[in-house]
Formats: sequence, structure tokens, C-alpha cells
Amino acid sequence: VQLQASGGGLVQVGESLRLSCTASGRAFSNYAVRWFRQAPGKEREFVGRISGSGGNIVYTQSVKGRFTIARDNAKNTVYLEMNSLKPEDTAVYYCAADLSGTPTYWGQGTLVTVSS
Repeated sequence: VQLQASGGGLVQVGESLRLSCTASGRAFSNYAVRWFRQAPGKEREFVGRISGSGGNIVYTQSVKGRFTIARDNAKNTVYLEMNSLKPEDTAVYYCAADLSGTPTYWGQGTLVTVSS
């Protein structure tokens, strides 16, 4: 599986952005997908995870109620909808897929900058 993350950009505080993680390869619905982010000078942080079917979704506390993860397996794509963005959401966002609970396949990252 190869992943391509896209949709990053520069937004103002309070605005929204939707990231996409598009996969090549077969049986994408078998893969759970996680979103991570890494802010400048900080360690990579888990953002959320969606199961292969989309029926199980979890988020880190700091984004609950603002971020939504969804997937369209027919399009081999997982989305990260980000609302009410804050400066602290500024980071490079990565998606990663796995079959076994350990992120195995990684996208290249997309930069989100939230300006105040």
C-alpha cells in the first residue's frame, strides 16, 4: 500500500481544512488508518485512528469535537476534517496504514499552518 496525503495549507484561526489520505493498492478496506502530526521542534503526536470498515474511530483528547475522521473505501481515501483550527494545530500531518495494529505504511506528510 502506498499513501499520499494532501490538502494542507495556510488558514486563519477558527477556519477549517480537510486533509485526504489516498491509497494505492488493493483491499484498502482491510487497513486501519491513523493520522499523526508533528509540530516544529516537537515529537510526532497521534491524532486519531479509523478502522478498516470505518466503524471504530478514536481521537486524541486535544482534537475531540473539532476533528473528524472518515473514509470512503470505494475511493481508497481517508479524510481528516479539521474545524475550529488553532495555532497549536500547526504541524505536518501524516497518515499511516496498518493491518496488525502497528503503523506500517506512511504517507509523505502535508503541512498545515494556522495563522493568528
